[in-house]
Order: sequence, then C-alpha cells, then structure tokens
Amino acid sequence: MKVDGSCHCGAITYTAEIDPAKVSICHCNDCQITAGSAFSFSAPTIDAMVTFLKAQPSIYMKKTAASGRARAHAFCPVCATRIYSASVEPAPPQITLRAGPLKQRRELTPKRQVWCSAALDWSKVDAGECIAEQ
Repeated sequence: MKVDGSCHCGAITYTAEIDPAKVSICHCNDCQITAGSAFSFSAPTIDAMVTFLKAQPSIYMKKTAASGRARAHAFCPVCATRIYSASVEPAPPQITLRAGPLKQRRELTPKRQVWCSAALDWSKVDAGECIAEQ
C-alpha cells in the first residue's frame, strides 16, 4: 500500500510502501517513553521503500533496545514528530514508520501487538493476538 506522511510542522514529507497486514501496536517501554503514550502505532517497511520529499529527519541512536538490538529513531529536528525507528542491522535496515504522521492512518488497522508484557493494565487494545517479544 502506498502511503504518504509529514511531520507536524510540514518540514518533512515522505512517501512509502507498506504492508497493511503488518501494522502493529508496540507496548515496549521505549515506545511508551518516546511516544509519550501507552504504546506506539506503526507500519513496517524497508529503507528502499521510503522516499523523503523535503528534508531528512534527524537520527537519535538508542544503543540497545529491550530486544538487545541497536535502534535508530528518526524525528523532525524542528517539531520533534517521530517519523520512524529502524534496526541498525541487517542491511537494508527494517524501517518501522510511525503511523500517526501518515495521511492514511484511518485506513490502517493494527493486526498484531508486541511487547505485551510491558503493556499498561488499562491499555488493552483490540488489535489481534499478542505475539512473542521481539
């Protein structure tokens, strides 16, 4: 599915190709903190399928996520909108777009949940089965 999005201030715009069957909710502690919310709403893609039309996002490197893997977090340097997170390995990296900035977000129904062991008790979401920690 072709999607397009932008940060809150419009400095960053982009297009991407995603698989709507892989849209998910992540309850991990890192997503809770960086989202400022109970979970993150995301759509995975790969680097070659994301095209930035205006500016490039800034990157914050999280040395080690709860999974034990290094993670890069991309955000707008002007308004701080989260654009994606990505694995550092393998190449090309797995890019996970944040669904909130996507214009098509209403069409994206989460099909799975991850890191449910970190979910807040009140944040139960009907988004498919909770799969193993990743």
